[in-house]
Amino acid sequence: MSRLSINQQTVKQLSLPELVKACAAVGVDKVGLWREPVAEYGLERSARLFADAGFSVTSLCRGGFFTAVEPETRRRALDDNRAAIDETAALGAPILVLVSGGMPDRDLVGARQRVVDAIAELAPYAAERGVKLAVEPLHPMFASDRCVVSTLAQALEIAERFPVDQVGVCVDTYHLWWDPELATGISRAGDRIATYQLADWITPLPAGVLTGRGQIGDGCVDFPAFTAVVESAGYDGPIEVEIFNDELWRRDGAEVVAEIAERFPACVGKPS
Repeated sequence: MSRLSINQQTVKQLSLPELVKACAAVGVDKVGLWREPVAEYGLERSARLFADAGFSVTSLCRGGFFTAVEPETRRRALDDNRAAIDETAALGAPILVLVSGGMPDRDLVGARQRVVDAIAELAPYAAERGVKLAVEPLHPMFASDRCVVSTLAQALEIAERFPVDQVGVCVDTYHLWWDPELATGISRAGDRIATYQLADWITPLPAGVLTGRGQIGDGCVDFPAFTAVVESAGYDGPIEVEIFNDELWRRDGAEVVAEIAERFPACVGKPS
């Protein structure tokens, strides 16, 4: 339980003060944040809120969306990512999660190269501010519109071009559980694992796949076995629960947080 972090997007119906209250009620003192609610509440005010509560901010989502072809659009994306890095540092969070962006044309190889080029420009800037960039691979169904990095191997091919203290990877169960090379990839990742996130895969998927992540324990992901592989690679940091789910968002947010806290020990316990 000491490792559990509630990602704000899981209970986006809660304001940031409500998130603190709901987490504190079940003994959780770690949160992952998203830029939009932080901006709405105010960056300095948000940092003060969590610091005063004794909370750790485990990550900020998100940077990325690097794949545009037009020079001006790419320049704006890089500027926005520098702002995201600054926000991460101001919150005292160690990790900025990157979602690479989708395909602006049919050149998938070129889109992935533009991700590499952008990270090469941003990594030193982030390192100067004590922020590590985490490349997150998303399930292949998101490749066209959201993320051209689809496997852990592809994410590592990008991350390994840079110092390990500057660029790592985000391991998310929802996006990676299906990968037959997962254990090999996680072992290879080792110290590159910057953050580890949980969400379940439910069948059938809801109509909107973006918001189709299941509550932990409701689907087919073997969380204890997955976590054992991640820990065998050396990761012992926070474990974020990040779920996009319309049904959860319609529920009382404090009840959702309490349900996650209740289920979490079994989900990361002894492998089945």
